[in-house]
Amino acid sequence: MIFEFLKNLFAFDANSPLLFTQFYFWAFFAFVFAGFALVKNKILLRNTFLFFVSLFFYFKTSGLFVLILIFTTFFNFYQGKFIDRAETEKKRRQSLLIGLLVNLFFLCYFKYAYFFTDVINNMLGAHLKIFDVFAWVGNGFRQTGKFDVSNILLPVGISFYTFQNISYLMDIFRKRVKPVENVLNFGFYVSFFPQLVAGPIVRASEFIPQLYKKYFLSERQFGIAVFWILNGLAKKIILSDYIAVNFVDRVFDNPTMFSGFENLVALFGYSLQVYADFSGYTDIAIGLAMLMGFYLPKNFNSPYKATNPGDFWKRWHISLSRWLQDYVYIPLGGNRNATFGTYALIISIALIALILSGSFWVGLIMFVIISTLAYTARVYPEKKKKITTNLNMMDTMLVGGIWHGASWNFMIWGGLNGLGILTYKFWKDWDVRIRTVILLVLTVICFLVSQWTDSAIMNIAFVWVGIIFAGTLIRFLYTIYGDNKPYKQLEVAWAIFQTFVFISFTRLFFRSGSNLDPVEANQTAWNTAKSMVNQIGGRWDFSQIGDMIYEYRSVFFLIVIGMIIHWLPENFKRTYRILFSRIPLFFMAILVATLIFVMYQFVTADLQKFIYFQF
Repeated sequence: MIFEFLKNLFAFDANSPLLFTQFYFWAFFAFVFAGFALVKNKILLRNTFLFFVSLFFYFKTSGLFVLILIFTTFFNFYQGKFIDRAETEKKRRQSLLIGLLVNLFFLCYFKYAYFFTDVINNMLGAHLKIFDVFAWVGNGFRQTGKFDVSNILLPVGISFYTFQNISYLMDIFRKRVKPVENVLNFGFYVSFFPQLVAGPIVRASEFIPQLYKKYFLSERQFGIAVFWILNGLAKKIILSDYIAVNFVDRVFDNPTMFSGFENLVALFGYSLQVYADFSGYTDIAIGLAMLMGFYLPKNFNSPYKATNPGDFWKRWHISLSRWLQDYVYIPLGGNRNATFGTYALIISIALIALILSGSFWVGLIMFVIISTLAYTARVYPEKKKKITTNLNMMDTMLVGGIWHGASWNFMIWGGLNGLGILTYKFWKDWDVRIRTVILLVLTVICFLVSQWTDSAIMNIAFVWVGIIFAGTLIRFLYTIYGDNKPYKQLEVAWAIFQTFVFISFTRLFFRSGSNLDPVEANQTAWNTAKSMVNQIGGRWDFSQIGDMIYEYRSVFFLIVIGMIIHWLPENFKRTYRILFSRIPLFFMAILVATLIFVMYQFVTADLQKFIYFQF
């Protein structure tokens, strides 16, 4: 019996990964915290202990892919030393380049093999198929055996720990940090289990100094840590999973079976779901790390309070946005100028998108955008720098899209976010009278085209542009006849509403491509997105909306409550966090037990994995 227990304990079950929402994880954490308590002030022993339990956690989550994590840990540890000890600048750059290439090789092989194969097949008319070299080696150089060589599986969290390794090498190269002297300490930095598989991405310069600090946790910090854990569990179980299982997933799985109203609400509901899911994971990770005396960076700052797309990306997945800014945007030229890399990257991504889509319209849209930018830069030399440097931002958003997924729907998603940021940058500099005239013209054009073509996308465009026009017209009239000050909050609310709708519609491509086999991701995602657009832009039966709201009343209620809580003032949220942390431990324990009991009334039959596990 004991043998069977140990066998199950150290065996990997792909259907039962260690999730924060499982009882088994909390049993694992109780064991880890007990061991941690014994060695918390013996720094090397503490870090070694956490390194090995993190490897065990990753093994239970991703199986033998733990070998990839171990290899990259040792490789980057020694590569960091090579960079630091290089005698000349040329050797430093060569060592950095080797490190970057090895890290990107593993990331590209496991995450983008299908993507690149798709591009080559479409471009050359070839019929290449995936062959997993690592599975072949694992089978003893045979094509038959335990591992399937015809399918490449994505290791959980590979994007996150790869970016951390790249951060480490880059920070050593830039002399922001010194190399970690002990491989066990470095292994702990790379594999720290709370944030290993879904972030936040921890920068070397921010976390490595914490490796050498002694443990300290005040009663107030303990209360805050417990609050973050409960907050994350509530987001995941009550909001994300319940909304997904009972509404959002059903609509996205078969959009044509649901009305346009249901499709639209599912799209907005998914925005809340993905936020509650991802920020819920981050909250739990931050709380767990804090209990052990470590501090992870803030990853979300009420992103649906953003007043424009650029503001949104300063609030959403902050660790990724900062990573892309430091290691992609600035090296490309930042806000100084465009470089060769700027044009090479954007042209390459545009060509890949064209090849994968095989669509005349995609090519036409890209041609119009590039021609417009080139013409503007030529006719208005004073705008040339602004245009060329904004290309760096577009490149960065496209890279961010591809980081999320190896299919062209993620490229569209990243590109739309980039276009949203660019449009706002130019739009905010225009006078309100010019905006009103432009929107009036666009509204008339969209109306005429929608009437002529009866196109669902044009119907949506007409409604949306018309709404923006109405808001802009009201603002224009108010600037003439009124005073801006009393209505400043209303203006902010209007900007938040527009941004939320825009971000939600870009997620049509994000969600459609998620949770799919890479072999079918492109076509299935496109069909799902197209079906949802057709339903939303089709004819609505408004007489049925009341019945639909009543039928899904619990889901709609949670969506409304979730958004209200999200939009609460930050000072108010900070106040109730502090109040929670001040509760005496005995009463805190009772409150925690009660809240956990309530949360688990919402648990679905099958526990849902965190969405960002796949990235």
